[in-house]
Amino acid sequence: MSGIAISSRVTIHDVARHAGVSHQTVSRVMNEHPSVAPGTRKKVLAAVEALHYQPNSAARSLVTQRSHTLGIVGFGLPYYGPAQMMVNIEQAARSRGYSVSLASIPALREAEIERALLDLRRQNVEGIILIAPLEGANTQRIRKLCDDVPFVLVDAPELNSNSGATIDQKTGACVAAQHLISLGHERIALLSGPQRWYDARLRLDGWTEALNGAGLAPVSILEGDWSAVSGFGLTQELLAARIPFTGLLVGNDQMALGALWALHEREISVPDDVSIVGYDDIPESRFFHPPLTTVRQDFATLGALSLAALLRAVESPNSHANPQVLKPELVIRRSTAVAARI
Repeated sequence: MSGIAISSRVTIHDVARHAGVSHQTVSRVMNEHPSVAPGTRKKVLAAVEALHYQPNSAARSLVTQRSHTLGIVGFGLPYYGPAQMMVNIEQAARSRGYSVSLASIPALREAEIERALLDLRRQNVEGIILIAPLEGANTQRIRKLCDDVPFVLVDAPELNSNSGATIDQKTGACVAAQHLISLGHERIALLSGPQRWYDARLRLDGWTEALNGAGLAPVSILEGDWSAVSGFGLTQELLAARIPFTGLLVGNDQMALGALWALHEREISVPDDVSIVGYDDIPESRFFHPPLTTVRQDFATLGALSLAALLRAVESPNSHANPQVLKPELVIRRSTAVAARI
């Protein structure tokens, strides 16, 4: 033992003395150089663990010309879906040894995207992931701004070579509508998310396509803003219009929560009088009253696939893989039942 105090700032020279090697050998091990013998590598890594050595990332990047940092440009992070995408991408990145720098933009406009991309490039990130749920993400403009820094788009309107992964929102909405139809619901109202959001439009398209396929039409279509407040207000508006309905398809679970409360205030039973299906399967959905039937999205896999697509571009620039499309799944709980007669 070298007698190094674990609580002090451990340096590469401390690790070298502890392992009985040169500091250059420690550096080669930390930078994964192939010339180090397996026994020596094992001895150095044991010293690193024993001393709790943390490499200086700034110094390491000077040596390797790599920052091991990825950038995420995020929009709509106050909302569940984009926030989950960001969290899961970050976790996937850290599991692969990369740190993450986040640039949150208040609006999906070229000026905001440019500001975020330039800021990330100043941090010498090795790749960039853009969470772009709105129309208006100009891929050509983004490619020009990124220059030689690889990037992928998540949840983008159009799948292309720069798309990491996406969730099939339209199919998820179709499955939700078909569930109500299978229960005998013919008078179904739709509370969509904001139509400037790509996901909200796809969900609306999926609902209406499924209804039309069954020879039905929605009794009402109202547009909200993803919040429980808007779900509450739209349901009040729907009830005030005295439009009979037994089924309610809602753009996300937060809006569905508002709808549940509006119906409760009018003493309308869910699911005896009205069945409700949400979208997202937020952690609280199973604790709603009643527990909410909803559409689950696999954000963990979305994050892992998007990160994998970016790392392919970073570590193997000439490789190519098609964008991955994930299918959401219907989670049936107690907010849906056989249609009531009206």
